[in-house]
Amino acid sequence: MTSESIRIGDRMVGVSHRPFILAEMSGNHNQSLDRALAIVEAAAKAGAHGLKLQTYTADTMTLNLNEREFRIDDENSLWNGYSLYELYEQAHTPWDWHKPIFKRCRELGIIGFSTPFDATAVDFLQSLDVPAYKIASFENADLPLIRKVAATGKPMIISTGMASVAELDETVRTARETGCNDLILLKCTSSYPASPENTNIMTIPHLRDMFDVQAGLSDHTMGLGAAVASVALGATVLEKHFTLDRADGGVDSAFSLEPDEMRQLVIESERAWQALGKVQYGLSEKEKQSLRFRRSLYIVADMKAGDIFDENNLRAIRPGLGLAPKYYERLLGKKVTKDIDRGTALSWDMIG
Repeated sequence: MTSESIRIGDRMVGVSHRPFILAEMSGNHNQSLDRALAIVEAAAKAGAHGLKLQTYTADTMTLNLNEREFRIDDENSLWNGYSLYELYEQAHTPWDWHKPIFKRCRELGIIGFSTPFDATAVDFLQSLDVPAYKIASFENADLPLIRKVAATGKPMIISTGMASVAELDETVRTARETGCNDLILLKCTSSYPASPENTNIMTIPHLRDMFDVQAGLSDHTMGLGAAVASVALGATVLEKHFTLDRADGGVDSAFSLEPDEMRQLVIESERAWQALGKVQYGLSEKEKQSLRFRRSLYIVADMKAGDIFDENNLRAIRPGLGLAPKYYERLLGKKVTKDIDRGTALSWDMIG
């Protein structure tokens, strides 16, 4: 079973800790190592806790064909007109870049790891001693890959896009049976970009409770709303694609956050987490000074002993130093016991 807190690198992840913000570089490096390293620096400066790569080559993903099912013919797709091979060739992170990217992550205090897409990628990442693994939605039903990663004994984060409950049950059981003790499932909608209406973050607590895991969100919507709202539903990990500037283009740039937006995600998700608190009613320590601004009963006209309280001399006003307003109707028609100046808070010893 997944523990309440999971260690990824030097950071604890769980509901009692600030949300773990994961910046996904994907192919936004645009085949420039300098740009990739600049993305790491920007993610760290924005306050992201993790930086994730994707580890594959075009040849480990598909065949070099530009026809039939190997070509993307969908006018609604960001990648319409590409062959799968062309897309993965453009988007992949060269394997010899991983070491310098992870080195820069360590220097800047951000946790670097990756998504492997086949067994060779797992072996390669193991040689770099990554602290955790991410499984992409499109691979969450690849049980041989799940077994390979789980056998490392390192924490696994699995996106759940497209998977049925039965498929997820099989994936989770396979991971646990093969050695994974620290497992996080991310609600994910595998469309790019995703719409808020199709994000269904109410699934997050259901995932958590059904599989007894930590749960989070891999978010492909525009903006921050879905990610911040998911914190209120118990999300412990928030993953967002990240780029230096959407205007620079790139395979995932259209639905990626820019540095200022990532900084706001870090700030606002932490605020949302802090605001969760606990179930609490009544006066808190911080509210004690505010009690005086409640309404209470005050004498609002000079009165002589024996005068009768009525709507012209007794009102509920601020501040809150007099009797509670709930006594107003009960006191109308009662006599005052002594002379009282206008602006005096009403107390029981004034009432006959």
